[in-house]
Amino acid sequence: MKNSRKIILASLLLTFISYTNSNAQSNVAKFGVKGGVNFSNLYTDNADDENVLTGFNIGLYAKVPVTNSISIQPEVYYTGKGAEVVYNNVFASGTAKFKLNYIEVPVMLVANVTKNFNVQVGPYAGYLISGKTTNESGTYNFQDNINTDDFNKIDAGVAAGLGFDLETVSFGVRYNYGLTKVGKERNYSGTNYTFPDGKNSVLSFYGAFSFN
Repeated sequence: MKNSRKIILASLLLTFISYTNSNAQSNVAKFGVKGGVNFSNLYTDNADDENVLTGFNIGLYAKVPVTNSISIQPEVYYTGKGAEVVYNNVFASGTAKFKLNYIEVPVMLVANVTKNFNVQVGPYAGYLISGKTTNESGTYNFQDNINTDDFNKIDAGVAAGLGFDLETVSFGVRYNYGLTKVGKERNYSGTNYTFPDGKNSVLSFYGAFSFN
């Protein structure tokens, strides 16, 4: 009887240790690199699917488990945004291309629907490090008159996406919806206006590699 109790207790102890170890392993924070391709636009009345620019993103991420199925994922990366904008107002008309480069920091809530599939949502904030404008057509010389200082330095918004995780490799798609206008407010002959009067919109596809 005593031997049976010892065997049962030993079995329970081994089961508990085994469960604890497996649970601890599943709750280890991950660190890695990620990067991919961007399809960006400015959502305005004058921008449509034909105005999309192609760019890229690359940076670092950390995935910190909160529970077995919920994680917080802060990231920091370089990302290219912008659009080709058709303009037609009382001052000028034509087409201009805006290329905007940011250091961006999203903080995503990641929820695993299955072991390998997750959904993501969270806010992001970005800081403009460079901005370039080129004339595609029109009467106004954007290249000489608009530079990095003419754009808002801060871009902020919300992001949502889907991800697929393997052991050390992940793939996903994410959409960033900007809530701040790209252009600064200007005054011309007593009239206030904002150009470009649009907010960033970016669809990105990415791959990620975990160091642990």
